[in-house]
Amino acid sequence: ANMAELEIGQHCGVDDCRQLDFLPFVCDGCSRVFCLQHRSRTAHGCSEVNLKSEEVKPDHHKSFLCSYKGCDGKELVPVLCSFCEKQFCLRHRHQSDHECEKLETPKPRMAATQQLVKNIVDSKKEITVTKRCKGAKNAETAAKVALMKLKMHACGDKSLPLTERIYFQVFLPKGNKEKSKPVFFCSKWSIGKAIDSAASLVNLQNDNNRSIAKKLRLCHPASGEVLPLDHTLASWISNKESPLYNGGNVILEYLDNEAQFLEDANSYLQ
Repeated sequence: ANMAELEIGQHCGVDDCRQLDFLPFVCDGCSRVFCLQHRSRTAHGCSEVNLKSEEVKPDHHKSFLCSYKGCDGKELVPVLCSFCEKQFCLRHRHQSDHECEKLETPKPRMAATQQLVKNIVDSKKEITVTKRCKGAKNAETAAKVALMKLKMHACGDKSLPLTERIYFQVFLPKGNKEKSKPVFFCSKWSIGKAIDSAASLVNLQNDNNRSIAKKLRLCHPASGEVLPLDHTLASWISNKESPLYNGGNVILEYLDNEAQFLEDANSYLQ
């Protein structure tokens, strides 16, 4: 008789109820059987409820902790710095953001390269100094006019405070379906972070974290200079010699790692 009864249902585990249920519920806390009315943990006063909830909370096996000091951020996928090979959260993935120990190594070579770039830029300036001054004035005026329109149409991270937003018409790599896109960034961001944001917004392939020949780079619209990844946008806005303008243009292009200038920058803007 007992076997037959088990085959067609089970009694609710609550002593005052003991209702025979043909589709009984098994509690995943205490593993006892209950009817529809007492199936929730609170309804049957589950003895395992506290123990279970404590067990469920930590999920360290499935998340990757950021190794930057003082940060408790974690990601569901590994985000490794290709230089120091440590794990970071998305906020600290750039070398400048996690004070990468390997950032110091290339400095002497970088300083020499930057000096070389400066010499080339300076020599270009000396040749067309009057033209440049006039051009810079025109670019500044054009940027002020363009800024109002950009503010209406630009896309970007909507959570950024309005006071920190900086607007650009971003000219996209040659061969792209769209020629340019109005975008806003945070003025405090590094150039590297701005590139990642722009690539995501306009669906451009971004292999900057992989060691391949071509990398996505942000370039100055007047000189074609490749902007260093660890510089901030704010530092280029306040640059005395060849500033970027809020409301002005910048160029995105795939370039070789060693490239310091974009050839024929003017052709992107036409």
